[in-house]
Amino acid sequence: MSDMTALPFAPIARQARRSPLFPLEVRDLTLRLGGATVLDAMSLDLGATGCTMIMGPNGAGKSLLLKLLHGLLAPSSGRITWGDIPAEAATGRQALVFQKPVLLRRSVAANIDFVLKARGKDPNRRDKLLAQVGLAHKARQPARLLSGGEAQRLALARALATEPEVLLLDEPTASLDPASVQAFEEILCETCRSGMRLVFVTHDVGQARRLADDVVFLHHGRVVEHSPAVEFFPHPRSAEARHYVEGRIVV
Repeated sequence: MSDMTALPFAPIARQARRSPLFPLEVRDLTLRLGGATVLDAMSLDLGATGCTMIMGPNGAGKSLLLKLLHGLLAPSSGRITWGDIPAEAATGRQALVFQKPVLLRRSVAANIDFVLKARGKDPNRRDKLLAQVGLAHKARQPARLLSGGEAQRLALARALATEPEVLLLDEPTASLDPASVQAFEEILCETCRSGMRLVFVTHDVGQARRLADDVVFLHHGRVVEHSPAVEFFPHPRSAEARHYVEGRIVV
């Protein structure tokens, strides 16, 4: 995908909306699956504002870390604390957007209605949410007829319908064409401007350059670097991160 550095929404001006779920503290987090250690004594601190990009080669543990943060997996040892709240108590205050959206076999509007009702949210927010993601004109259409980019925007609207304090995203644009990526990123930038906290897994260095405030770089289940984006991209401290940014194979 092209770098698209001339997108009209950069740089992002954000409101300072501090969430009680932050600072996020990860301490000595270890995950073992099938006898193998896939995350190894990981520690990490994230502040209350901005967009954190989690990057690294395949198998580094990026998606697993996101699932642990969201409470979909339990660590083998270590702890995750959202502010003063243990991870298991913070799940309902987050939302996660996956790489492949799973939509209800209903209309576009009904997908939003379902989430609003399930979470006890104002049902009148549906039309605003659909307008926010550019799907108001497809409200009555079956969700299964949406294009890949439209389906992912609907998945994002459903996540936003829960009014999360933090939005977790697991490579949500990996299978989208450049125009759909741009449309999705524009919505995320609007979300950032509102002050919502984002934690975003991506392989796309260009996307990370456009959106990141800070970058967490993983390798073999460990945090190799965590630094502001303005420092990470021009001057990666580790050889692994430097090779990754340059598009070289990381072993």
